[in-house]
Amino acid sequence: MKMKPVSSSNLNSVGYESSSKKLRIEFHSGGLYEYSGVPSSTYDSLMSASSKGSYFHNNIKDRYPTSKLR
Repeated sequence: MKMKPVSSSNLNSVGYESSSKKLRIEFHSGGLYEYSGVPSSTYDSLMSASSKGSYFHNNIKDRYPTSKLR
């Protein structure tokens, strides 16, 4: 999955795979997490949000099955 750098004080990069509906987020802290069942509209909204960290906390965190990859 290709990761795209983002401008955020909390998120470092974001990747999305539409066929599996998996979203990966790498944080500045070094953690890498994968979220399952994420609609493409949620990914699009995250990428266009003025505050990606706020969007993540309000719309993604604790709403989708999560795996810590590192």
